[in-house]
Amino acid sequence: MLEHFVEIKNVTKKIKGKTIIDSLSFQVRKGEVFGFLGPNGAGKTTTIRMIVGLIGITDGDITICGKSITKDFESAVRHVGAIVENPEMYKFLSGYKNLLHYANMTKGITKQKIDEVVELVGLTERIHDKVKTYSLGMRQRLGLAQCLLHDPEVLILDEPTNGLDPAGIREIRDHVRMLARERGMAVIVSSHLLSEMEMMCDRIGIIQKGKLVDVQLVHDFVQSNEKLYEIEVEPKKTAEAVLKEKYKDLQIEEVVKGITVPVSREELPEVVKTLVEADVSIYGIQEVTKTLEERFLEVTSEKGAVNHA
Repeated sequence: MLEHFVEIKNVTKKIKGKTIIDSLSFQVRKGEVFGFLGPNGAGKTTTIRMIVGLIGITDGDITICGKSITKDFESAVRHVGAIVENPEMYKFLSGYKNLLHYANMTKGITKQKIDEVVELVGLTERIHDKVKTYSLGMRQRLGLAQCLLHDPEVLILDEPTNGLDPAGIREIRDHVRMLARERGMAVIVSSHLLSEMEMMCDRIGIIQKGKLVDVQLVHDFVQSNEKLYEIEVEPKKTAEAVLKEKYKDLQIEEVVKGITVPVSREELPEVVKTLVEADVSIYGIQEVTKTLEERFLEVTSEKGAVNHA
């Protein structure tokens, strides 16, 4: 049985001699939500367009459920449901007629299947209303329903929460998590919204300037080996001076109740010992959890300047 539903193998894309995507490789497993993260202009949409066959691959290959996009496109893409940028619908038709129109172009989709996916995305009560009356969140859910009609094993969503209010974002997030867990789908979600990716994804791959910077479990990525500890001390100035003298490269910062010290868990006792020996009073130690955003900025700045375009 296939473990990886999607495999990107040394994929490169050049346009007019310029390398847009540079030797990209990663895999997405059955039943996981893989977050494709990077600043705007990093190459996320270009990669997704190659996965679904909207643009060609200059070098390398992409396989979906064991089928090559370059050698057996029709068999490969049959396993994919995708929303690239905004889902396009006929606004003067009802949601149901939009789905019916799509179903008529695809073999084997029954009215029972349409009803099933409509219920799955929570549109049963509004499915016979015209799409022009839908909120952006409802249109996204209708787009999701359309993606699911042919029972794909792989779901690809490019910036699925763009322009949505917090309630709409949560709806899409819940649906995506459910599809991965209950249906065993492999889901690729691209976004630049870090907090959203933290809540939605199992693993994330960071892309910057067309190169893959890192792939990690979300938990491991946020909880890096180096942690940040807030130490409540008095006097603060003495604590800061003592530690800066002993640890030359340590980025110590003053906060309201004391100082923050970026060290590993194993190094913390030595830091405490140093402060006690310098007659600094310690009233409390608390681990400060870094957000995905903070780690993302750290990683991308380590590998090269972050592109804010």
